[in-house]
Formats: sequence, structure tokens, C-alpha cells
Amino acid sequence: MRLRFLNQRVFMWLVHLRDSLLWLRTWMFRAFYGMQIAPDVRISFKARIDKTNPKCVEIGEKTYIAFDAIILAHDYSTQRHGGSFAQKTKIGKNCFIGCASIIMPGVTVGDHVIVGAGSVVTRDVPANSIVAGNPAKVVRSGINTIAYGRVVS
Repeated sequence: MRLRFLNQRVFMWLVHLRDSLLWLRTWMFRAFYGMQIAPDVRISFKARIDKTNPKCVEIGEKTYIAFDAIILAHDYSTQRHGGSFAQKTKIGKNCFIGCASIIMPGVTVGDHVIVGAGSVVTRDVPANSIVAGNPAKVVRSGINTIAYGRVVS
């Protein structure tokens, strides 16, 4: 019984440590790179956010970005990068960006949106919808999500 209690305490300590490191990483994105990311956004350590044009990344509160997701804010081949490219890549609030999905530069993802795993979002996504595929298409609309993109039935 005592061993179970000790294991639970160690586990909870590790969860708290992970949450603290995630918060610190998000703070670093805001403070050093100038990204507009809400403090309560959860970004997986394996997710990648474009640091070539960081001031053009905007992520709303209570959004979750899963592992291997990529958020782009520049396109070097079309010279949409640096100070000359002011079009932002925006992700709304209460969204879930699935694993290995890609959000292309200049795309706006509305509030309460779920992006399916492996999707490539090339166009703006309307609020309250689920998108999936390559290129991503709306597969369901009229949904409502709570914190971190969890669907409300």
C-alpha cells in the first residue's frame, strides 16, 4: 500500500514537472521569439512551430497542438517570410491540432476547430468544424469544443 502511494506521488510530481516545462517553453516562444501565444496553450515537445517568421504566429487560448504537428509562418520559395510578409498564421481558441498535421503559412483556423491527424491545412478553416485530409476539407461543421479541443456532445 505504501509503495502504491509513493509511486502515485512520484507520478504526480513528474506530471507537474512536465506541465511546468511546457509552460516555460510557451513563455519562451512569447518572450524571445515574439509569438502571440496564449499562456494556457499546450504545445507538445515534438511539435514544431516556425521560428523563421515568429511574429506571424498567433495561437488562441486553451488550444492543444499534438506531437509532430507543424505550424508554418513563412514560405521561402514565394518570398513570404521575414518583415515583408505580414500575413499571420492564426489558430483560434479551444482548438485541437492533431498529430503530424501541417498548418501552412497565412492560414486562419477558426475557434473550436479540430484538425485531424496527418491533415495538411492549405486554406482557412471556419469556426466550429472538423477538418481532415490532404488537403484538409471540412468533414463536419456545427461542433462545439471545450478546453483543448475536446468535443461537447
